[in-house]
Amino acid sequence: MTVAAAFLASAAPPLRHPHPPLSSSVATSSGGGVGRKHAERLFFSLDSAAGDERRDAAADRVVRKFLASSSNATALHTLSYLLSSSTTSSSSCTSPADHLALPLYRRVAGAPWFRWNSKLNAGVVPLLEKLGRPAEAEALVSEAASSLKPRKLAAFYGELVESYARHGSEEKVFEIQSHLRALHLGKGAYGSLIRALCLLGLPEEAEGMVEEMGNAGLRPSPFEYRLVAQSYGRLGSLSEMRRVLDAMVASRYEVDTVCANMVISCYGDCGELPEMVEWLRKTRASGVPFSIRTYNSVLNSCPGLCSMLWTPEDVPLSLDELMQHLEEGCRAPVEALLVQELVGSEVLAQTLQWSAKEGKLDLHGCHLGSALVVVLQWVDELKGRLKGESAPVEISIVCGLGKHSSVVGASPVKKLVCEMMFRMESPLRIDRKNAGRLVARGTAVRDWLGSGRSIGARQSSFVVGSIVKHYTHPDLHNFASALEVFD
Repeated sequence: MTVAAAFLASAAPPLRHPHPPLSSSVATSSGGGVGRKHAERLFFSLDSAAGDERRDAAADRVVRKFLASSSNATALHTLSYLLSSSTTSSSSCTSPADHLALPLYRRVAGAPWFRWNSKLNAGVVPLLEKLGRPAEAEALVSEAASSLKPRKLAAFYGELVESYARHGSEEKVFEIQSHLRALHLGKGAYGSLIRALCLLGLPEEAEGMVEEMGNAGLRPSPFEYRLVAQSYGRLGSLSEMRRVLDAMVASRYEVDTVCANMVISCYGDCGELPEMVEWLRKTRASGVPFSIRTYNSVLNSCPGLCSMLWTPEDVPLSLDELMQHLEEGCRAPVEALLVQELVGSEVLAQTLQWSAKEGKLDLHGCHLGSALVVVLQWVDELKGRLKGESAPVEISIVCGLGKHSSVVGASPVKKLVCEMMFRMESPLRIDRKNAGRLVARGTAVRDWLGSGRSIGARQSSFVVGSIVKHYTHPDLHNFASALEVFD
């Protein structure tokens, strides 16, 4: 029995074949939301069980119970999520994801339905080394090297070099790079090496790889250029970032929304708000559309606006009021210019669906600052649409239930929007059938906007007990429960 087979057999049920059949990779990149949801349940189960037994034994028991009630696809998505989560922890410290990923990998890899997967195997190799099991890690790599044909081996090495880079292992990245060079370097291998070098914060080496790629007759894609530009930007080398972007344009590639958002993010990380204003103007003039991610990247970089969000009960209730607050701040005049550039775009139209049946504002994907600005835009838009016109049957705002929030089930966006609607004396109420949605009859919204109450500043819902009356829910019985609606 090989070391790798012994490694699998140590915790997995007997294999139907000596080794899992080698075939194309099972798709594990999709279903990230599914993987996260189940991984968080596993974390909770592990925390609950770890006090009663050794952590390794508890993790194995939790994994066995999870697999007994999960589909094959769910197991793969969850394993992929755990392996990616293990790279976010310190290389010298283990995390709950580390303790769960290894027993889950062993059992999944030992199952008769499993087909060899370069991404998963490459993800577990650095984890084994992190957990002090270098011999097992080396055995997995050696087995892949002896079993795979050159093309699949190159794909495995490409996944492995990126995995080592995510763990911050520079020495291993260059070791695997030498293995890749021993094979024929195709476009995929170059792309993996460039991504790995950028993950390590080595943009000069990555740029050299882009040039080498071109000299080999393989035209670099916009993705490779963006990676190198972003790597320079994250290090604060903004002039180098712009130089790489100019090279990309010279190669007859256009700056698109994804690229524009990447530049905005780098300017924001460096606090270069005036540069961000110029970039927004340049991209708008070039016809590059903005997106919700543009809003998020810009507004998350505005300290004046972000400070307002600490006290939702005091946020401005109109765009004019918001602009006035920003213009009076120490750094905020620049922030006012940024907001002005955003509200002049077509992003609101992307989030607003309008028909005779319903006018729906969808805030999925919005961070807090974006939600504030979009809702204020929405109020102004509704005033124009409903003035002298027939209203849809319903008008709603979809905030979500917080499934993707840092604390699952707690939606800061919903909390902010509910606070704003209460202070504006809006007729919108939490939908009894969907707690992540606020809804009202269209005629009620039209009458509300026509009355001028939307620009008022009602006392905060966090101080007024009548919130129970205005934003009630079937399960609310007291004021404390009412506050939970906003979490």
